[in-house]
Amino acid sequence: MRAPLLIDAGDKTVSITVQQRSSAAPATAFRRIAPVDLPTVFHRVGPFPGVRSVANQTEAWDHAGPTRNPQFDDGSQADEQLTEYTDGVSFAYQLTGFTNVLARLAAGVRGEWNFNPDGDGTLIRWTYEFKPLPGRRWILAGPFAPLWRRYMAAALDRCVRVAEAPL
Repeated sequence: MRAPLLIDAGDKTVSITVQQRSSAAPATAFRRIAPVDLPTVFHRVGPFPGVRSVANQTEAWDHAGPTRNPQFDDGSQADEQLTEYTDGVSFAYQLTGFTNVLARLAAGVRGEWNFNPDGDGTLIRWTYEFKPLPGRRWILAGPFAPLWRRYMAAALDRCVRVAEAPL
């Protein structure tokens, strides 16, 4: 059963995007990153926790619908659902139910990964779109954004290494 989408056209969100080029072909980068082991690539950066483990995954992370609970190394967790999946091209998910400080800032997040041809490789673009709680947009768009961008850039760099690693 799919949860209703968190964000709609009328929402005023805060988007943060990072991108990086990879020598891996788009289909290869996609196949390796979409189901990546979260603790392998999401490490603590500054005030943001890394992912320690994943609990309650309902199905393979290869189509819209599955859910899981990332467990963070500070003892918090979130609810995650894969909402879109276009094989070899893109996937999107939403995170809600945060039990850390994000619960006081955002109703949730929509994440989207795109894998675009770039010569012989891939331009990987990852966007996190926060749905702020009332009165919290300024925090997410202001002091929070550059810190979160560093967290994303570090995770994306590790994802690119996974995509390019020999089998």
